[in-house]
Amino acid sequence: MTPTRIAVIGGGRNCEHDVSLASAAGVADGLEKAGYEAVRLTIDPAGEWRDPDDKPTGLARAVRVLRSCAAVFPVLHGPHGEDGTLAALCDLAGVPCVGSPLGAGALAMDKWVTKLVADAVGVGTAPGRLLTRGDACDFRGPVVVKPVTAGSSHGVTLVRDAAALEPALDAAFAHDDRVLVEDVVTGREIDLAVLGRPDGSRVVAPALEIVVPGGGIFDHAAKYAGEPDFVVPAPVDRTDRERLERAAVTMYDALGCAGVARVDFFLTERGPVLIEVNTMPGFTARSQVPRMFAASGMSFDALLDLLVRDALPV
Repeated sequence: MTPTRIAVIGGGRNCEHDVSLASAAGVADGLEKAGYEAVRLTIDPAGEWRDPDDKPTGLARAVRVLRSCAAVFPVLHGPHGEDGTLAALCDLAGVPCVGSPLGAGALAMDKWVTKLVADAVGVGTAPGRLLTRGDACDFRGPVVVKPVTAGSSHGVTLVRDAAALEPALDAAFAHDDRVLVEDVVTGREIDLAVLGRPDGSRVVAPALEIVVPGGGIFDHAAKYAGEPDFVVPAPVDRTDRERLERAAVTMYDALGCAGVARVDFFLTERGPVLIEVNTMPGFTARSQVPRMFAASGMSFDALLDLLVRDALPV
């Protein structure tokens, strides 16, 4: 039988380009092991589409390639990809797309809007305020400064004293015109992966705890230059696990997610406090989401196969 063709898109015109390339390579390799034909497309840092031979191609020709495939697996993190951009393109091209639709991607990418949604559905968030360029910001104690729409913790700074606030704001504004300043939350960082099935059921993989050596926050350096300890299943009692899973599914549904999404929390004495929702999380075999599903007995290749099959029309 001829293998089913699946377009895998990596790269992207944003600060997560290289991370996306690694995820896309992992997805394409995994799909090929699962028996699919992976058609590898890339968007370079300038926004130019490149064909499977890494040759520049126009958007029109790229769309023709997408339409020759049974489905598209967009593995772009951050703006111009995870924010619903590619989901919208696939929708307009009439090609099934793995993952969340335009609306969910756009909402989840905007950390400020995600906080508003969480507050509306009763999921805890850290007290915070939104700043645009020119807004004054008084230091009111330890805070975390982050761009509203950047990913992979680019531009995120833990600020412990007033002198460090302005450089932190400058670093965040280098990535976005809107910045979120949140009070520091003390708690364990716990991630959950939620998988939505076509029948409306929700599968939550075993929770994962991130332990950063020496304390601190799970920022860009800790993610890609340090050695964070991923503990899965996370050692949480039944009550906390149920509260975390309930909050994760609530956010998944409130944002309108599809496919798999990673929902990150601080587990505090008062319960879960939302950090963010990732509609296209890291997707190498060593990334958090595949590790969580592996702990439930589902291999990386099997997870990819399930995501593709769920996206294909019945």
